[in-house]
Amino acid sequence: MHSYLRTRLSGGELSLKVSDTGINYYNVFIDSLLHKIVKVTGKDTLINFISGIDKGVHRVLIQKRTEGEWGKTTIHQFVLPAGGKLEKETDRPSRHIEFIGNSLTCGYGVEGKDRSEPYKAETENCNLSYATIIARYFDADYTLIAHSGRGVVRNYGDSVRVSAVTMKDRMLNTFDMDLDKKWDFKTYKPDLVVINLGSNDFSTEPHPYKSEFTKAYKQILAQLREHYGDIPILCIYPVAMQAPVFSYYEAIINEVNDPKVFLLKLDKNLYNRTTDLGAAWHPGYSGHKKMAMWIIPYISTIMGWDLTDRVIE
Repeated sequence: MHSYLRTRLSGGELSLKVSDTGINYYNVFIDSLLHKIVKVTGKDTLINFISGIDKGVHRVLIQKRTEGEWGKTTIHQFVLPAGGKLEKETDRPSRHIEFIGNSLTCGYGVEGKDRSEPYKAETENCNLSYATIIARYFDADYTLIAHSGRGVVRNYGDSVRVSAVTMKDRMLNTFDMDLDKKWDFKTYKPDLVVINLGSNDFSTEPHPYKSEFTKAYKQILAQLREHYGDIPILCIYPVAMQAPVFSYYEAIINEVNDPKVFLLKLDKNLYNRTTDLGAAWHPGYSGHKKMAMWIIPYISTIMGWDLTDRVIE
C-alpha cells in the first residue's frame, strides 16, 4: 500500500520524528512541486523534510514512494520552528479512485533507465505510475492497494497454482504485511475502483486453472460490492497476457452479470518493449503514461467525467 498526507505549512521548515521497520522513500511536494526525496529508516529518527522555503503558507504533500513490504513508517512527532504551524488542507478533490494492483500500480522500477537494470527501492515511485497519472488527470484523490508480484489467485514464481495469500486477501488489510489488522471500509467510499491484476498469475508455470482464477477474481468483486455497494468497477486486462486468458476475464464479466462491472483490454503493443521500459522489464514513466492515456477515455465514458486539456503527466 502507498500512503500520503496533505497539510498546510507555515514557518518555512518541517522535520518529522519517525521510526521505520525497514527503509522507505518519500516524495515531498510543496505547492505541487517536488521539493525533495527523503529516505526514512531507523528508530526515533529526526529527519528534515522541508527547509529553505519562505515562511508563508504552503500546501504540503508527503507521499510514500515505496510499497508496504519495504517497511512500515510510524510518525511520532511533527517538529516545527518557532511560530511555525500546520493547518488542515481544506482544498481536497471531490473525486476518489481506488486502484487494486501489483507492481505496475506500485510504480516498480519506473525510474530505472534500462530494462536490464535490476530493481532497487530507489527506482520505485508510485507518483509516476499509471494510477496516479490517471488520478491527477481527473483531479481525483486516490488509494493504491498494491503489492509487487501478487496476483488474483497465484503470486509470481510460486510453486503451486493457488497461492496462500494474494491480493484478494491483502485488499482487506489496514497494513499490507499485517494479515490481522483489517481495514474499516466505512472510512471512505471511492467513486470508482480500478483492478489491474492477472499478469503475475500467468507469468510463470504452473498457471492456475480457469475455474481457480475466475473464482478468486469474483471473490474480489464480491468483497468490493459488500463494502462499497453499487459503485463502478473497472477491470483491466494487462498488456502482453497470453491470448487464451482473455476468455477468463470475459467469463468473469458474464458470470457476475453486473452492469457496473466493466472490462478494458490493454493492447499487447501499447508500449515499446525497449524505450518505454524502466528497471527489471517493467514500464518506465513513458510506458505508464501510455497506459494512462489508454484508460482515461474509458473512465471518462463510464463515469461521465469530461475529458479536458489537462496534460497527462
